[in-house]
Amino acid sequence: MTPTIQRALVLSVLVVLMAATRINHFAAIPDASWAIFFIGGFYLRSWTRLAFPLLLALAVLIDWVVITDLGIDFWQHYCVSPGYWLLAPAYFAMWGGGMLLARGEQQQGASWRLLPRAAVLLVASVAVCHLFAQGGFYWTSRNVPDPTVAGWLRNYAQWFLPYLGTTALYTGLAALLHVALAQGRRLGGGQHIRH
Repeated sequence: MTPTIQRALVLSVLVVLMAATRINHFAAIPDASWAIFFIGGFYLRSWTRLAFPLLLALAVLIDWVVITDLGIDFWQHYCVSPGYWLLAPAYFAMWGGGMLLARGEQQQGASWRLLPRAAVLLVASVAVCHLFAQGGFYWTSRNVPDPTVAGWLRNYAQWFLPYLGTTALYTGLAALLHVALAQGRRLGGGQHIRH
């Protein structure tokens, strides 16, 4: 399989995963968006100019379709504020974390030794992503009548672990699959996925 086909396959899987999980943010299946951008940065870093804007546009499109399908004007929905546009740098923080992890994997190869670096990068990426996403909502939303630094810090802390947990779950599953495939390729003499 050529690197282009590999990347196209990864991008297709990420698009399907976003469509399947973002449609209902509060459904039984949690939204995988943050993990999708981290995984995308890892596998698609050479396609950043194509894949990142495509996934970002897909996220906005899904939000718009879901909200307007409810009969609500997009800009009147509870979750949408002027800070909504801070999702672009928020998601790029996730993408950048994935890119940094890919650089480390190229140097060390796919192995369990990369796990501590992956954990640190994932936590740092989620922290920065959450700073933009949650901060954008908190400081610009009409639903927060009297924003304060103390209130913002409380809100940030309240939502950080749930977002980290969901992102870590999806990213961990992707990591397990990645390492298993890499081990299988080594045993079978196959080609490694290029980033």
